[in-house]
Amino acid sequence: MRLTDHSRSHSWPTSMSSDSYSFYDSRQKQTNRTTGQKRQPWLIMVLVSLILLGGIGTRLAFLQLFQGKIYREKAENNRIRIIPKPPVRGNIFDRKGRVLASTRLTHAAYLWPVVIKQPNWPENLRYLSQLLSIPEDSIQTKIEQAGYNSPTLIRIARSLNPAQITALEEFKSEFKGELNGLEVDIESVRDYPNGELASHILGYTGELNPEQLAKRRSQGYRLGDIVGKMGVEAAYEQQLRGEWGGLQLEVDGAGKVMKVLGQKIGKAGKDVTLTLDLDVQKAAEAALGQRKGAVVALDPKTGGILAMASYPRFDPNVFSSQITTETWEQWRKAGDPFVNRALRGFPPASTFKIVTATAGMETGKYPPNTILNTFAYLRVGGTAFGEWNRAGFGPMGYVRAMAWSSNTFHGQIGRGVGGPTLIKWSRLYGFGQTTGVELTEELPGLIADDAWKRANYNWEWTDGDTVNMSIGQGFTQATPLQVAVMFAVPANGGYKVKPHFLNDGRDISQWRTSMNLKPTTVKILREGLRAVVSSGTGKALNVPSLPPSAGKSGTAEAPPGKPHAWFGGYAPYDKPEIVVVAFAEHSGGGGGSVAAPIVRQVMEAYFKHNKK
Repeated sequence: MRLTDHSRSHSWPTSMSSDSYSFYDSRQKQTNRTTGQKRQPWLIMVLVSLILLGGIGTRLAFLQLFQGKIYREKAENNRIRIIPKPPVRGNIFDRKGRVLASTRLTHAAYLWPVVIKQPNWPENLRYLSQLLSIPEDSIQTKIEQAGYNSPTLIRIARSLNPAQITALEEFKSEFKGELNGLEVDIESVRDYPNGELASHILGYTGELNPEQLAKRRSQGYRLGDIVGKMGVEAAYEQQLRGEWGGLQLEVDGAGKVMKVLGQKIGKAGKDVTLTLDLDVQKAAEAALGQRKGAVVALDPKTGGILAMASYPRFDPNVFSSQITTETWEQWRKAGDPFVNRALRGFPPASTFKIVTATAGMETGKYPPNTILNTFAYLRVGGTAFGEWNRAGFGPMGYVRAMAWSSNTFHGQIGRGVGGPTLIKWSRLYGFGQTTGVELTEELPGLIADDAWKRANYNWEWTDGDTVNMSIGQGFTQATPLQVAVMFAVPANGGYKVKPHFLNDGRDISQWRTSMNLKPTTVKILREGLRAVVSSGTGKALNVPSLPPSAGKSGTAEAPPGKPHAWFGGYAPYDKPEIVVVAFAEHSGGGGGSVAAPIVRQVMEAYFKHNKK
């Protein structure tokens, strides 16, 4: 039956054979494998993604945590520019408030170190070098010292002239894709309104070189700092220097300023007032003229230096800009104008007889009333020490022997007290050692002794050496400043002063110490020095234009050249206000004829401008 057939065709067995089960199981397994294969690509993608994200995350973490600071600095440096503002240096005044050194405004050229990485840098470097007259390696070195990624503009040239300023501004528009790397800005530079006047006292300023910067970096100095390099500028650098200021700007990729991020106002340096008297300084340099030599004038009561001249001189303003080869050549021909001859040692000749007379009286061996015969020469060992008049002056005492500068009189005093005693008094007067003046260029001179002679000549000290020293010759070397300190002793009544330039109002007792001389010693020294002017070798000062004065001449043998001329004096004789020492190197004339007129001119200027 159809119905029966239909029912049979759709009926399920109540039980299965093993073969039937196997067939069913295999189909089921086949269906399960197909499903797993569809999921595998997704699993692989997830795993790969996790690995990639993990690697990227690790790298990001490394960059952020370990190198983040480096990259942040690079990013900041590419968008931040610092324009430095050097401090205004303190002024220097003379004792009456007149300007000796100040500042003036000028233009400087700056480069941003990042420009050194641009492809056109070599070409631009050559152009800048030619325009500014600066060696290429000098510009390159400055930028490399700052660092290629430094945000600070580096000064490469100072005191630009109008033509250079115009050329640089025009060049900025052609700076080969480096428009934001070149700047021209205003800065202050040192100005010396009197030119060469007092150049050895004031000194000059200049930019720190790499070696100097390395030594001073711990003191707060930085690349581009201007410092005192000589004289008062160097001695009082800490007071004069001031503190840097500047602007921190945010710029875009083209170098355009977006905004000011910060500003630090620079702090000006402190002013310094000197004991120097501009009128006396002018007179000293005019009187010295173009003679190689030096003049020193000081206050005998305090040691304050009123003038210090040396020739040849230099103009310190030159150091505020690039120094040309021509300038260096002129200085070379002039004979080293940077040597301050007031601080260099020379044989002091007969001016030294003040020390010899002091030693004689203070030991008691040759008291103030001593009378000695003088001769054409004094023979010591195998050497004859001649009298300058080649005849002698007959019997004489201290005053007349000083007035006529007798060599044989003072030679006998020196030989009589002995070398060690004469050496001791030489050093008590300050010879053979620096005076303590602020200028670092000072040399100590020389007071030789037995140990020195054995070390340098392998020979003992002799009586001849003592006699030579007693008249300011032989090994003895004294600076004009030391000689001025010596003259101040009889002038002020027996005090050794410390010469100085700083006018800080300190009490007089801070600048001098008593030598504890006998009153009679001081009296005889003063009478002898007065006699030099009134009746002896210093009559050039015995003029109506000066109050009564005192002094001593000296003519030093200086082979193979001509003799040196010396004269030291003070005035007024009764109440001294000024000591002046003049030294003329290889002048060929005597102290009374060459150096004394120089002293007279300086004294005349002092009393003209300092009337009481």
